[in-house]
Amino acid sequence: MTVELLRRAAAVIEYHDGAAVDPRLSPRPFLTATTPLGVPVTQVEPEDHLHHLGLSAALPDVNGTTFWGGRTYVRDQGSTMLDNHGTQRVTGREVQGGAVIEQLAWLDGRGDLLLDEERTITVREGDDGWEIVWVSRLTATTQDVSFGSPHTNGRPGAFYGGVFWRAPFPAAAVRTADGIGVDAAHGSLSPWIALDAEHTSLIGVSTNGMPWFVRAEGYVGFGPAVAADTRRYLGTGETLRLDFAVAIMDRAPEDPAEVADRLLAGVRDAV
Repeated sequence: MTVELLRRAAAVIEYHDGAAVDPRLSPRPFLTATTPLGVPVTQVEPEDHLHHLGLSAALPDVNGTTFWGGRTYVRDQGSTMLDNHGTQRVTGREVQGGAVIEQLAWLDGRGDLLLDEERTITVREGDDGWEIVWVSRLTATTQDVSFGSPHTNGRPGAFYGGVFWRAPFPAAAVRTADGIGVDAAHGSLSPWIALDAEHTSLIGVSTNGMPWFVRAEGYVGFGPAVAADTRRYLGTGETLRLDFAVAIMDRAPEDPAEVADRLLAGVRDAV
């Protein structure tokens, strides 16, 4: 099922239930988008990383289950295809105009529950582009849970995992409050990040205090990282809140911080 959240002629933002995703790619709902002028800014199942699904909540290691999809990084062994793929199953959904409110069960390969999620995605037209606010609340309902990444499992710098955006651009220029370029951005705690490509710009913010994971060559993708330095632990009954807001623009703003301030207000106002 696909829900249209915002449309202007051929320009559109849509939310997909992910039911048709191959089990080896860790099926999960995902969002796709264009700029207001119709330039695509998300990519689904690209040849280089089939498990990248536009904008989605993707975690590579939840008690050993991957909700990222594809191969798992195994210490002293490398990236290995394991039989450990999880599924995010929608158990409830309400659509209100440009918003989707969902309840999801994160299930391991045996169908056992690892996490319950409350997810709210809100889309709106901003002054100079489109804005998406994604908020997820992950609760360890039945057992203690730990989150890892390839970095925590032995692959330095590969601390991806969280609410993650895969873009279709071959490369992008990266800006943060900490400086220009990937070296300044990757692992930064900057309150905002900007990725500028031809005919488009993406401005991202988060209130989680998590470092940015970013790639801008080979493929372009970014998002706040849940397990950057060490594994993150969630006791039974505890909840982890994730948020990620992105402004989609047809041109790079002179001052991304100004756009970021508006986005941050939207995140803080989110339910």
